[in-house]
Amino acid sequence: MSAEGAVFQPVEPVRAYQRVAEQIEERILSGELPPGSRLPGERELVSQFAVGRSTVREALRVLQSAGLVRSRPGDPLGAEVLGVTPDNLSRTLGRLARSHLSTLGELVHFRMVLDAESNRLAARLHSESDLARMTEQIERMETLSAGGSGGSGGSGGSGGSGKAGKADLHAFSEADALFHRAVAEASGNSLLGLCARAVHDAVVEVIEEKIAVAADATVWMRRSIAHHRQVLAAIRDGDGTLAARLGRQALYDYYADRVEDTTRRLLAAALDGE
Repeated sequence: MSAEGAVFQPVEPVRAYQRVAEQIEERILSGELPPGSRLPGERELVSQFAVGRSTVREALRVLQSAGLVRSRPGDPLGAEVLGVTPDNLSRTLGRLARSHLSTLGELVHFRMVLDAESNRLAARLHSESDLARMTEQIERMETLSAGGSGGSGGSGGSGGSGKAGKADLHAFSEADALFHRAVAEASGNSLLGLCARAVHDAVVEVIEEKIAVAADATVWMRRSIAHHRQVLAAIRDGDGTLAARLGRQALYDYYADRVEDTTRRLLAAALDGE
């Protein structure tokens, strides 16, 4: 195409509220404004930025939408700084998961990568308190699975219908998430912990749905518990290779039949990683 034939679109100038939001965000991200601190009141922000009150309020609205502050118009104490939290990341990934920009298969593949590396590092760097946190969540999962079988408990009593209530399924999923968070935090990398929580939250509904439609939810839960105990044993033994492989395989088994055909190959490829 010739230069004369090039077509450009009009550009929109950066607005004042965006500049205000950018400055405040930078102070929050740098730690200069830590969580729990307060921004100056609206009147002071108007004075410092030399802008109108509507500009300041729009900037605060943008920051609140991003989960960085909690603001009420006219609050004399100023907006409360929330900072960057796992909830922010979870919401962002959740929106990404529901958008056309990402597929469930890609999210699961991302979690396979995260879990495998978290497991591998945790096997080398864990402390006794880390192991205790993991054990606590597995025991909680066992209690919930026993409740789902009508209180039969143990390794396979037949006193119940095998149908777990919705609350039990959600609590079981939460315990699962806390186990993986403990593993990720044992890795010594805080970003792994944040991402592990966010990715789990983004696909948690799929986990609960899979349990709910299982012919015998309690059997499914116990199979999951057995897997978690294997991971815990590998971490305790310092076998990072086995711990990583267990993490990848379990996620593949859980999700391979639920993801899109076009992304299933990503999950299969991840099984080969070391």
